[in-house]
Amino acid sequence: MRYIFLIVLFAMLAGCGKRSTPADLVIEGGKIYTMSDSQPVVEAVAVIGNKIVYVGSKQGAAEFKGGQTKVFDLKGNTMTPGFIEGHGHIMGLGYNEMQLDLMDVKSYDELVERVREAVAKAQPGQWILGRGWHQDRWDVKPKKMVKGFQTHQQLSAISPNNPVFLKHASGHAGFANAKAMQMAGVNQLSVEVLRRNTEEGGEIIRDELGNPTGLFNERAQQLIAQHIPETTEETDAQALELAIKACLRNGITSFHDAGAARNSIALFKKFKQQNKLDIGLYVMVTGFDPPLVYEHFRQGPMIDSLGHLTIRSVKLNCDGALGSRGAWLLEPYSDRPDFSGMATLSMDTVAKIAREGLKYGFQICSHAIGDRANREILDRYEAAFNENPDKAKDVRYRIEHAQHLAPSDIPRFAQLGVIPAMQANHLSSDRPWAIDRLGEKRIKEGAYMWQTLLKSGTKIVNGTDVPVEPINPLTSFFASVTRQTLKGMPEGGYEPAEKMTREQTLRSYTLDAAFGAFEEGIKGSIEVGKRADFTIFDQDIMTVADGDILKTNVAATVVGGRVVYEKK
Repeated sequence: MRYIFLIVLFAMLAGCGKRSTPADLVIEGGKIYTMSDSQPVVEAVAVIGNKIVYVGSKQGAAEFKGGQTKVFDLKGNTMTPGFIEGHGHIMGLGYNEMQLDLMDVKSYDELVERVREAVAKAQPGQWILGRGWHQDRWDVKPKKMVKGFQTHQQLSAISPNNPVFLKHASGHAGFANAKAMQMAGVNQLSVEVLRRNTEEGGEIIRDELGNPTGLFNERAQQLIAQHIPETTEETDAQALELAIKACLRNGITSFHDAGAARNSIALFKKFKQQNKLDIGLYVMVTGFDPPLVYEHFRQGPMIDSLGHLTIRSVKLNCDGALGSRGAWLLEPYSDRPDFSGMATLSMDTVAKIAREGLKYGFQICSHAIGDRANREILDRYEAAFNENPDKAKDVRYRIEHAQHLAPSDIPRFAQLGVIPAMQANHLSSDRPWAIDRLGEKRIKEGAYMWQTLLKSGTKIVNGTDVPVEPINPLTSFFASVTRQTLKGMPEGGYEPAEKMTREQTLRSYTLDAAFGAFEEGIKGSIEVGKRADFTIFDQDIMTVADGDILKTNVAATVVGGRVVYEKK
């Protein structure tokens, strides 16, 4: 009898090693960075459904394995929390996959050749659209330039029967050929009238004879854009599908969409209903459509507790970009002393929306690159907070880019609880020529001030600003820790005291990015109870040499406990 009792007892004790509900997925076999202070690095993770149920040792994870458990072997690869794109334009990413991608062109001649190839495949009258060119990144500059930009004649010569419109990498300027300008009614005689009638914050660049050069800055782009055929539901759906696939290939599990239009929001909801939204979307309603903004104010925030699709923010576009000299500065541009950039939105409107955001429970996110734009927005935020202190607690208003700051404004972010959403890869792309725009003093004291902002007590949300830059987060990771161009220049980096550590950089792409969307309770770290969103790299990005960061690939992406991408 005693013998039988011991057998039963042994069986019961042995059974205690297994969970009554085994995990759906166990991931092990490599180093796992959690972004949790209690256990920063672990060996294994177990998942049931879309939630993490265990984080710890490989031995401990064995208790969660059952007959139906899928075991994902990292094979020595490195896993982190799912990377969060903290500021991008998801429909722009999708359409960039469908149109001419000009990010890598190295000269005006190469740009023209890309268009020539597209014209050869197009029907007469068909629009040729593209994005990504940046004159300051070209190895060879055109012989003729006006106010720092190329002129349209060479482009127009190879596209006489097709209207062409090519958006600058920043999205804050566009380049049109003669056919497009003819369709828009832009010529030497009409350009003055058009300039006067252009909305506030736009510029048509003209040569010394008053002829339009083809360059349309900021809101003047609308003169051309209004003649481009509208997208359709089918092309929008195709673009969103392509954008989601691009995110997953690059290890992006969630995406902060910086300015969504009405039709895009409807499409996001449709994709969610159809279970096709394979990434988390945190949506900022575009401020370009005030009726849409107020519709959402009246409806109230749409908060998804699972982090699939949340709409609780408004995006305001308040100035331009450095590349097109549209960023609004306190002092004139060093390379254009007659010009200080421009506000592209009335500061009275910013003040009003800042107050309305508090009233209706919406986060306000304002695009500001120049030091004056940043100061003006901080002033409006501060006034709104002071007027309604009870509702101004932990509202996490943001400034998107915060690229160039007056030194006295840097500590105000932490003091006001305002989050700078900064895209580190802009330094890699812009810093070599940005010094021409701002001069050495302004660059060193106030541009790309990551470490100074962090030391002041604020958090930074990182990202790429796709499609202004490619979606690959490792470009911004590399820029954050090296402050170099993607070619590794200069040695030691630009203003090296402002480098971020690798831990700070990973946090800016995970836990602090989640904080910027009020989602740190469900995303951003690998902890029990959080969403099972993971990015798996084929190298350890926390320890490899700086020069090897950009040689790292995404091996797999896991969203909500599902392996949604594996590199073949």
